[in-house]
Amino acid sequence: MPTSPLSAPAKPALLVLEDGRWFRGRSFGAEGETFGEAVFSTGMSGYQETLTDPSYHRQVVIATAPHIGNTGWNDEDDESDKIWVAGYVVRDLSRMRSNWRSNRSLDSELRAQGVIGIAELDTRALTRHLRERGAMRVGISTVEDNVEALLAKVLASPPMAGANLVADVTVPHPELISAVGQRAYTVAAIDLGIKDMTPVRMAERGIEVHLLPADSTLAQIQQLHPDGVFFSNGPGDPATADDAVGLLTELLDADLPFFGICFGNQIFGRALGLGTYKLKYGHRGINQPVMDLSTRKVEITAHNHGFAVEAPPDTDIPTRWGPARVSHVNLNDNVVEGLELRKPTGELLGFSVQYHPEAAAGPHDAAYLFDRFTEMMARHRASAELEGNV
Repeated sequence: MPTSPLSAPAKPALLVLEDGRWFRGRSFGAEGETFGEAVFSTGMSGYQETLTDPSYHRQVVIATAPHIGNTGWNDEDDESDKIWVAGYVVRDLSRMRSNWRSNRSLDSELRAQGVIGIAELDTRALTRHLRERGAMRVGISTVEDNVEALLAKVLASPPMAGANLVADVTVPHPELISAVGQRAYTVAAIDLGIKDMTPVRMAERGIEVHLLPADSTLAQIQQLHPDGVFFSNGPGDPATADDAVGLLTELLDADLPFFGICFGNQIFGRALGLGTYKLKYGHRGINQPVMDLSTRKVEITAHNHGFAVEAPPDTDIPTRWGPARVSHVNLNDNVVEGLELRKPTGELLGFSVQYHPEAAAGPHDAAYLFDRFTEMMARHRASAELEGNV
């Protein structure tokens, strides 16, 4: 198994939170200054997938696992074409990388992509502070040593609440991901910040995925004659995503089966007439317990969200398409983790989850949701054929 030494972080770095608390450490990756929302991720592994997840755009991620970088960086596990985090905070940066697929270090990859990291600080104390006070703006600098000066810059940076970031992360042009084997279904996937593994999971089930920009229109989608539509994960405040809500409303009016993940779940909630709100410090990591209320099965799931849907549990929510209900809840804090919409006939028209069933990196407890999507499209196709619409 290959190993290679890393240069130890040497240059001093300063981290300052918007409430004035500060930490000193040693820099790694790029040098300079960066600003964003301070959030913590509880995953013990999978840092490469986290750093390349577009949902982390404009966030400074604190790793709660104490030892980071030991598996290095490879060419297979990226979830997009770049690192999206605004900065990375770790306690101990591994001086060695040891993994058979690794071909460079975490330190060198952050440096190559211009991402600032800080190590050798008390990430436990920092995480406890965010749990008590909530996620907040933060700055990291290798060039500014004065706490008050850096704090002023932090306070001048934009907050996450009210941020519309979809345009920063969506694809500029449509892309096609072919089905594995024979094509069974066609899906129009609206890219709000999608992870690469999501269309892979669909393609494995015979779905041809048309990945579309967030500003796509109903007419453009209907030209594809899709069996269903999908709204992806993504960054920012769902209260600002009026265009996505409007598009989904039109798609539901057109009777197209819908599946949404994470940001897509929040857009679905808004289209159903529900509100969204900012969580105190959010859910981020690969160990969140969620219950599927239809089966009462508990799943360990991957999360990255700082906003949630506000919906009444255990009751039907009237909509113009039929009754909607909360389908999944988080067992730690009862946050809504999923929604479903049925027609007056009882047929499922749409569903969504707040977490990541594509789960890169792991766990895979919720992979069945992609099967649920194909089953919904199959039933919809059969109903349409019976009605003479196909």
